[in-house]
Amino acid sequence: MTERKWIPVARPVLSGREKEYVLDCLETSWISSLGKYITLFEESFARFCSTEHAVACNNGTAALHIALLALGVGEGDEVIVPTLTYIASANAVRYCGATPVFVDSEPATMNLDPAKIEENVTERTRGILVVHLYGHPADMDPILAIAHAHNLFVLEDAAEAHGARYKGRRVGALGDAATFSFFGNKIITTGEGGMVTTGNAKLQDYMRRLKGQGVDPNHRYWFPIVGYNYRMTNIQAAIGLAQLEQIDEHLRCRQEIAALYESALSPLEEVLTLPSVQPWASHVFWSYPIVLKDNSPVTSERLMASLAADGIETRPVFIPIHTMPPYVKEGEAHPIAEKLGRNGISLPMHGLLSRGDVKFIAERLAAHCLRSATAK
Repeated sequence: MTERKWIPVARPVLSGREKEYVLDCLETSWISSLGKYITLFEESFARFCSTEHAVACNNGTAALHIALLALGVGEGDEVIVPTLTYIASANAVRYCGATPVFVDSEPATMNLDPAKIEENVTERTRGILVVHLYGHPADMDPILAIAHAHNLFVLEDAAEAHGARYKGRRVGALGDAATFSFFGNKIITTGEGGMVTTGNAKLQDYMRRLKGQGVDPNHRYWFPIVGYNYRMTNIQAAIGLAQLEQIDEHLRCRQEIAALYESALSPLEEVLTLPSVQPWASHVFWSYPIVLKDNSPVTSERLMASLAADGIETRPVFIPIHTMPPYVKEGEAHPIAEKLGRNGISLPMHGLLSRGDVKFIAERLAAHCLRSATAK
């Protein structure tokens, strides 16, 4: 009996010079947090984002942490955060001794709703953490206008949005700073890794000190501030540089797969909503989230279980953070985010998916929806 093919929800594409660069690290013994690939990766990534500085870190959460600290977030402060995001966005605020204040989503892109930000601004608010969710940029102009009016910083969490554009400009250079993740399921990867981009030289200098135990760059083994060991290794940076050299191809593949999904799933639009792309945005489709409508004959949990039985891995859309035990407050509700979290499913999206894979996923989706409708 032929073994059923397993289609993973995410998979890294290592099609460039990754092996060559890693072997160079091994052969020259530059395998730790010093080496040429750190500098090359940082400089190349800053150019990619059209900004002046990039600071490599060991993961995206560490990048968020040092960015928030460098922006002055501390005990008693508040930072506005979308509730529909990966929990690292809120955890990094809490690491600083500050409080994340959650904002609901707007349904079209799943990003935080700019119209609901200002009502959450208080005298303790220090900034707005914007997440470009699933690869679609948030609507930055109204967010930046609110920040300017209240003297707040804007930090982009672009962990899922490498290469996405807002009105022609790439994310990573739209606010005071931006953070990226290079986890194995991201558009480009270093295995584990992160980056902070900024146009502010003082910010990047302070973040470099924070990620390196707080060392004075001009006085070896002198530590005037408390820092962290958040450094990226040269091997990770070597993989990242090779990935970045291929990013146009990675992004092209995702656009092609998204177009295949849209064509194959459009007959199901009576029962599910496909990803929306706003006219001012360039979507990079880190994931391909669909949202079941209220009239759907099947729940998201049941549909994911049925697809898993077919050999198709899926993931739920993020569960809103305000419902998590560390952050729950009695009476707090964000209905749009709650509905998206309840009804959303992320389908497989990576550069190794074939046309046949997408066709099979769409066929099984349709079959399960039809079977459920008939059962009702």
